[in-house]
Amino acid sequence: MKKLLLLLTVVVITGNSIFGQSTITKKSKMSKKLETATFSNGCFWCTEAIFQRLKGVESVKSGYTGGHIKNPSYADVTTGTTGHAEAIEIKFNPKIISFQEILDVFFSTHDPTTLNRQGYDVGTQYRSAIFYHSEKQKETAIKFISELTKAQVFEDKIVTQVVPFITFYVAENYHQNYYNNNKNQGYCRAVINPKLEKFIKKYKDKLKAN
Repeated sequence: MKKLLLLLTVVVITGNSIFGQSTITKKSKMSKKLETATFSNGCFWCTEAIFQRLKGVESVKSGYTGGHIKNPSYADVTTGTTGHAEAIEIKFNPKIISFQEILDVFFSTHDPTTLNRQGYDVGTQYRSAIFYHSEKQKETAIKFISELTKAQVFEDKIVTQVVPFITFYVAENYHQNYYNNNKNQGYCRAVINPKLEKFIKKYKDKLKAN
């Protein structure tokens, strides 16, 4: 009896089973290893709506990065004096979608040749930038821009910044999932809808199932 109790104690403490590996251990091995990409490429309402629809993207948060003050608000950032850009933080599964594929969508869904501007949105907070999280991301981004330049994909020079990631501040709640919650809002219909239509047409094979 004592030996049986001792065996059961070992099973509980170590998570091992006399019949095989425990369910807890299996779950930990099956857990997804996500990577992070941080971009600024115009209004985050637009960019969030686009990247949310890609297979392999687990989450997209709107926020602010690249500035010099802590915990900025939307009102602070819109002044253009904090140094922050409207940005998105993307959590993705690299086994489903690569950082390079995400870069392809990034460059295809905004104009990387306009300095501190995207359409009618003007200011440093709307600059085109890649905030890399590793040397590998940095190298991939620089190489991608070089290839776009050589192929003359854009008539004008690419001005996208490739800079190290430091801090990402999540934006106010009403900015999160903005398009999905406000599809009938004027900006969504006039600006985001046309962008989404072009994106969906080009990347239909990379979209999540409805």
